[in-house]
Amino acid sequence: MALVGCDGILVDDGRVLLQQREDFHTWGPPGGGLEPGEYLLDGARREVLEESGLDLRVERLTGVYAKPHKDELVFYFDGAIIGGRLGFTDEADQARYFSLNALPDTLLARQRERILDAAPGAGAGRNWPIIKQQGAGWAPAIVGESRS
Repeated sequence: MALVGCDGILVDDGRVLLQQREDFHTWGPPGGGLEPGEYLLDGARREVLEESGLDLRVERLTGVYAKPHKDELVFYFDGAIIGGRLGFTDEADQARYFSLNALPDTLLARQRERILDAAPGAGAGRNWPIIKQQGAGWAPAIVGESRS
C-alpha cells in the first residue's frame, strides 16, 4: 500500500508559507503523512497545524503527485488561514512567507514545481487538480546544485 502524504500550499498576496525542516535544513510547505484511518482533508489540516501553528480551511485540491519509485502519493491542497498563530515546531526551526518570485534555493525542485502548479493564475484559471508523476530523477535534487 502506498504511503499517502498531504501538504498545505498557503498562498497569500503572491507569497507562499514555507517552513525550514530541522532534520534536512531544506524549505518546504507544511505537510506530512496521513495517520492510519485518517481522512485526507483532516490530515492536511492536522499537518499544517502541527507544523506551523496555523488552522487551515481547505478550499481545493491543487495537485496529486505520484512517486512510484517510493510507492508514495502526495496530495497538495490550498486554503485559507482561519486561526492559530505562526510559530516554530519540533519539525521546523523557521517558518515564513516567501514571494513566489523569490523561493529559497534549498526548496526541493519537486516541491517548487508543486507550489507553482498551485499558485493563483497557474493553468490560466484551471479549476481542477494537476495529476503528475515525479520520478526518481527528482529525488533529492535541490535547485542550484549539480547532479553528479
